[in-house]
Amino acid sequence: MTKFLLAVHVLVAIVAIGPVTVAASMFPPAARRALAAPDDARASETVRLLHRICQVYAAVGLAVPVFGFATAGAMGVMGDPWLIASIVLTVLAAGVLLVLVLPRQEMLVEGAGVRETTVRLAMFTGLFNLLWATVTILMIVRPGSTTGA
Repeated sequence: MTKFLLAVHVLVAIVAIGPVTVAASMFPPAARRALAAPDDARASETVRLLHRICQVYAAVGLAVPVFGFATAGAMGVMGDPWLIASIVLTVLAAGVLLVLVLPRQEMLVEGAGVRETTVRLAMFTGLFNLLWATVTILMIVRPGSTTGA
């Protein structure tokens, strides 16, 4: 059962978090193009599509920690420091996405933002991506792991 839970956890992380990180990274330059050409319907549609991808896959991403906790419980590593650090970083990444990234995207989709908004959004998106990369590294390296890898 542990291998099944781990496989599902990893697959959901790839399928859910991957699109959010890519779409969120593509959003600021797309928003700058849309701001520079307000009459360009295609640029506005791209911004709306990227925002929608971020929203939908962020919701799907809720399954990642669900399967992560199930996997950690099955593996008996719930108290391990690397897992606790990963949980804290995951909560921080979710907070950055929900409080700093998605609201600014929404503002730009609605036409309320300016170029400076895209600069801050790019910074927050980079922070979100850095947090997820760190969690991924912790999941692979797992300090104290007995896998020998």
